[in-house]
Amino acid sequence: MGLTEELIGKLLLSVLIGGAIGAEREYRSKSAGFRTLTLICLGATLFTMLSQLISGHEPERIASNVVVGIGFVGAGVIFKGDQHSKVNGVTTAAMIWVTAALGMAIGAGFLSLAAIACALVLLILFLFSLMEGWIVRVNQIRNYKIICAFENETLLRYEDLFAQHHLKFRRSRQTKSAATNIVSGEWIVQGSEENHRHVIHELMRDPSVIELEF
Repeated sequence: MGLTEELIGKLLLSVLIGGAIGAEREYRSKSAGFRTLTLICLGATLFTMLSQLISGHEPERIASNVVVGIGFVGAGVIFKGDQHSKVNGVTTAAMIWVTAALGMAIGAGFLSLAAIACALVLLILFLFSLMEGWIVRVNQIRNYKIICAFENETLLRYEDLFAQHHLKFRRSRQTKSAATNIVSGEWIVQGSEENHRHVIHELMRDPSVIELEF
């Protein structure tokens, strides 16, 4: 069976849609970027087309394995940084998943559906990123670690500072070294970006603070 205009059109559309989503990920310097997502969309389209051409009356066999295979690719971009960081790469993994779905839709011949879904994906990526930026400004959760010389109620003084700047806090850990008379306190602190900035500024100017992590 030779190539037809319909088959070529599906392949080109998959490159266009995969490239559009990949360009957004590349712009944000994500692990799965322009080339990766373009190839994923093209591959999913090609597998779906092949499933219809060679599987007879059971085209879902190959197509279903695309979903399974893409799960392994998505899992490869999810990772966790240091002990205080969140899990990273979940959004990129979701993009790999949805890009494969778009490719399958194109391969199955639902071109309008794929185009509308692609537009919605791009809208979510750009619009929701603006909303996330606003949320981060009004509500941040940070991990503070303060190391200083031990005195009675030393750590309470820093907690009073958090409260003065309208930050909610919970002390997660405290340790004291008997040999050096040094005390370390760790807090999970929640509040606006501006309030965090004021507290950090005061802590950095505080001569009693030996070491500060935030």
